[in-house]
Amino acid sequence: MTSYILNCSSRINDLPTNRKSLLLPLSKDIAAEIAAKKTPLLNFICTHNSRRSHLTHIWATVMANHLKLPMLECYSGGTHATAMHPNTIAALTRAGFQVNIESNSADYNPVYLVRYSTEHPPERCFSKVYNQPPNPKDNYIAVMTCSEADDACPIVVGASKRHAITYDDPKISDGTPLESTTYDQRSEQIATEMLYLMSEVKGQVG
Repeated sequence: MTSYILNCSSRINDLPTNRKSLLLPLSKDIAAEIAAKKTPLLNFICTHNSRRSHLTHIWATVMANHLKLPMLECYSGGTHATAMHPNTIAALTRAGFQVNIESNSADYNPVYLVRYSTEHPPERCFSKVYNQPPNPKDNYIAVMTCSEADDACPIVVGASKRHAITYDDPKISDGTPLESTTYDQRSEQIATEMLYLMSEVKGQVG
């Protein structure tokens, strides 16, 4: 995981200006809550909570902990509940995460434990509607990770702030020879942007 983060760090300078411009206002809202002695609650929201929202939730958590921003909590949800997609799990595994099913249940929407460090508990991941437990019901920062959810939810119930940081859906490559490459590229893009985001927060709070 350390080498993966170092690789992301080397790519920060290559981030397009328009992407940094999207991430900076979010960093300011996070930093403002930390400065006010609050715990920022980030809720990454997509349509089905199966791919992009999980990737942003997980990578944001990793990068916040990497930069020692423990006051921050990350969640993910969807406008509909489906299941965490197997290709998302495969991409996380290739990136160095250990992923296990919490139980032997053959549920259509199983709970996965995603671990990246022995120093932190695993992230408990499954598809859920954005305001269902364990997600916060109010006073959270909503981060829309897909344009469909962004369009469908002009108002996110319970959110104190709302940002659109959208990503192209890697599912376009499902079942093709480019499947793994597309998912890995999207995961790396998200990881790099979450590192940039958390670095900006760190710079503002000291």
